[in-house]
Amino acid sequence: MTEYRYQGGRMEEPPLPVPGEPLTGNPVAQSIQQFGQTTTPATESNLYCMTIIGQVEGHLVLPPQNKTTKYEHLIPQLVAAEQNSKIEGILIVLNTVGGDVEAGLAIAEMISSLTKPKVTLVLGGGHSIGVPIAVAGDKSFIAETATMTIHPIRLNGLVIGVPQTFEYLEKMQERVVRFVTSHSNITDEMFKELMFKTGELTRDIGTSVVGPDAVKYGLIDAIGGIGAALRELNMRIEERKRMIQGVALQ
Repeated sequence: MTEYRYQGGRMEEPPLPVPGEPLTGNPVAQSIQQFGQTTTPATESNLYCMTIIGQVEGHLVLPPQNKTTKYEHLIPQLVAAEQNSKIEGILIVLNTVGGDVEAGLAIAEMISSLTKPKVTLVLGGGHSIGVPIAVAGDKSFIAETATMTIHPIRLNGLVIGVPQTFEYLEKMQERVVRFVTSHSNITDEMFKELMFKTGELTRDIGTSVVGPDAVKYGLIDAIGGIGAALRELNMRIEERKRMIQGVALQ
């Protein structure tokens, strides 16, 4: 938001940045540097928008050149949104390649346990552990050109080849399958078929599904963008208000 100042008895906008001069200290220059525009929207809203982009960072810190979403940042935000009486609905926007399995499941569990209306929207991609997050809301949307990659759990680095390791992987896999199938319309059999399908991903197993296919399989509820997601969220907020008012009148 542009900051104004009094100058000679009248309000003036701060001066625009001069090429070659440092960008510190000038609010317009800082806005250009951070957001690429001279003014940014600043309106009170009853909705909270959370973005999950890049790679979901878990217990290990990723290299600085990676675009990451840290799960220890998201969890307090979700708790705050749940407690804030001014926030009536939560929109989760995803464009993620996946990441840490336990961190992704923790975020998905947090979203699904919120009592306020929540809608998820996949833009670009919701791959790997982004799949459980994408289905964690009350209703999920996906852009027509967005994709979702479904594949088995993988481990990087040194793996001890003992039976207990494979049992642990199997249990982790079942956690993902159970969460996705219980929060979407896809069947257990179909999800596992997509997960273990061969021939689609180069030298690997799994399936990459585009928006309409994700809806066809029952993984995502509907095709739509930001407009459709906001309409659905506002409708659910109004339904929740009517339900609370009805309970209060009884």
